[in-house]
Amino acid sequence: MANEHYFSAEPESELKLRPLTVNLAGLPRTLTTAGGVFSPDRIDVGTQVLLANTPPPPPGGHLLDLGSGWGPIALTMALESPHATVWAVDVNERALDLVRRNAEALGLSNVNAVLPQDVPDDVSFMGIRSNPPIRVGKNVLHDMLLHWLPRLEPATDAWLVVQKNLGSDSLHRWMEGALPAGFAVTRAATNKGFRVLRVRRR
Repeated sequence: MANEHYFSAEPESELKLRPLTVNLAGLPRTLTTAGGVFSPDRIDVGTQVLLANTPPPPPGGHLLDLGSGWGPIALTMALESPHATVWAVDVNERALDLVRRNAEALGLSNVNAVLPQDVPDDVSFMGIRSNPPIRVGKNVLHDMLLHWLPRLEPATDAWLVVQKNLGSDSLHRWMEGALPAGFAVTRAATNKGFRVLRVRRR
């Protein structure tokens, strides 16, 4: 539908599954996507920039992909860190279903694809990766980041990719002022019109 967004909880368009072959963790993988989710036909440029400009995820503990879509970031982390527990969080039920299908197709048992409220409150993260849903609006985005970023373990990082012309620099400044003491925000990379921001919890 014309007014349907990838951050709709339950897309109204008909579910039409389709195969998609992409490179994840250095190898081609054939996965499943569908309409009604973010970038269903490819790994979007922002996510490509994020994956290309971040170090390997920590080998263990809990890892978070915030705004997972059909799962390229979460699946990459799960492939690269098979002993970690990866949380793929999204509000879009169809996207979560696709993450589960894709994890199963890849033989990954370490991926939990869940709604935000289904992550236990006592889980903290050794790493966060996110191509955040900028178009949900500033207030929703800020609330989201203030909820999840403080759940980083000490001496760990979140990596966010944001398009420069969609406010990456203003988001950088906002995080510097809004996050609790002990957090540092730096620009880690700029590529193809995107910034990769590193949020370090000291």
